[in-house]
Amino acid sequence: MSNNSSNTINSSVYKPRNPKTSRYYQCVSDHFEMLESVWEERYERQYGFWRPWIKNVIYRYLDCGDLHCGFARVKCKGCGHEYLLAFSCKRRHFCPSCHQKRVIEFGEWLCADVLKFVPHRQWVFSIPKRLRIYFMFDRKLLPKFSLCAWKVLSTYLKKSTSDDSSTPGAVIAVQTFGDFQNFNPHLHIIATDGCFSGDGVFQVGHPPNPKDLEELFRYEILKMLKKEGKITDAIIENMLSWHRSGFNIYCGPTIYPHDEDALENLARYIVRASFSQERMTYIPADQSPEGKAWVIYQSKDGTTTKTFHALDWLARLTTHIPNKNEQMVRYYGFYSNKSRGMRKKAENAEEVSSLIHTEQGRKQFRQNWARLIQKIYEVDPLTCPKCNDEMRIIAFIEQPLIIKKILKHLNLRETHNHDPPKKPAGEIRQIVYDDTYSQVPPFDYWSL
Repeated sequence: MSNNSSNTINSSVYKPRNPKTSRYYQCVSDHFEMLESVWEERYERQYGFWRPWIKNVIYRYLDCGDLHCGFARVKCKGCGHEYLLAFSCKRRHFCPSCHQKRVIEFGEWLCADVLKFVPHRQWVFSIPKRLRIYFMFDRKLLPKFSLCAWKVLSTYLKKSTSDDSSTPGAVIAVQTFGDFQNFNPHLHIIATDGCFSGDGVFQVGHPPNPKDLEELFRYEILKMLKKEGKITDAIIENMLSWHRSGFNIYCGPTIYPHDEDALENLARYIVRASFSQERMTYIPADQSPEGKAWVIYQSKDGTTTKTFHALDWLARLTTHIPNKNEQMVRYYGFYSNKSRGMRKKAENAEEVSSLIHTEQGRKQFRQNWARLIQKIYEVDPLTCPKCNDEMRIIAFIEQPLIIKKILKHLNLRETHNHDPPKKPAGEIRQIVYDDTYSQVPPFDYWSL
């Protein structure tokens, strides 16, 4: 094979990432211990109490892509070339790599298995600054936030058709972040541009006017917050007197069924990461004239930048980490879990003319790791860089002693990893290696 053809092969080869080289990783590694120690004094009043789950997410991220925490052996069946693929943390809104895989995966699954072949629109529901703090201090309000928007939107969409018994469908994603990581809870919604009738026929509604919904949306939010004991009648009366209510609803143009790319891009957008590494510049303390660490962050449109103390920026970022098992996306109406389950149980899902047909289920999408990586990085991680033949996973290495021996033999072992989390005196730290945090699907080594 000529050098030119060899270069052609190697130029499109997947290279496992090294998160430790990123400025973001360095920022987290430099400041995460201090963040927890000073949280109560410096940040609790502004952002609420320290959530123990945050520490779990941070430590998982610091181990993400680290060969010392376990890896898979990937080998070419043709020439025998082999490399090690580190496990990932699969943490949301904190690990850029893992969250991006979730974004790609979600977009494909939603368009294939949930959304029907009908027109859709994007809706965005937002609330005034005065009310945002209640949602930051009490994240249990976020599902109620979604429900308020659904009540208003479903009522409006039903009234836009001639059949009051019809049902719209909506997928509602909660986003808690603003342009500069400020806490700004708002909802991104993919909703049908009309309603489904009982026989599965879809009726397109009249062109919407989002201003028609704002007053009712304000009423639902204020009523909910009063019921939860967050605000009083005096606050409600004051807010009702505002010239500008601060409540805002946006409605995008129609996305037609054949525009699959636009719909999938929107599906990705509503679950996007809370920050962008490309817009972040980290200046460590030893490189700063003031002897302090800084983060410079650029606005989405690229016209504005803000400078933060690194610890302050990291504190802001942690407010967007969801709690364990906290659902940030919900499904309503025709797209609700119950409705989809009933249609599947009745085996009449195929009778709906608007159904998007798919040969793969959700689990298959989750397990197709190689295809997702190829879509993100435009290369195939299971293509051999030496002979361009197919590679396969031949083993998972999770035992600490074996990991140590292999990395030492390959001269890949580092002795200066970050310190383990500090535990109370007398408590024994137990390291549990769990393949649910692997980048690759479950694999039966003995079946090879």
